Amino acid sequence: MIDRLSPSLIIFIGFILVVTGVVLPFLMVVKMVPSTFFLNFFSYGASLLGLMLGIIGASMYIRNNKNKRK
Repeated sequence: MIDRLSPSLIIFIGFILVVTGVVLPFLMVVKMVPSTFFLNFFSYGASLLGLMLGIIGASMYIRNNKNKRK
């Protein structure tokens, strides 16, 4: 399924997830959002998944452009 998505869209989704994983803990530290067990694991999972999607999207982008250059 991930092969049907464009690499730039995968990178964008990964970026949004990483930003979510950074903003949520910041909001918890300044006490704008209450720190819950679920929200802590959600922010960690979003950050980790975003990083992995960014790496996958970047490798797909490089693979597609490498084939076009030859």
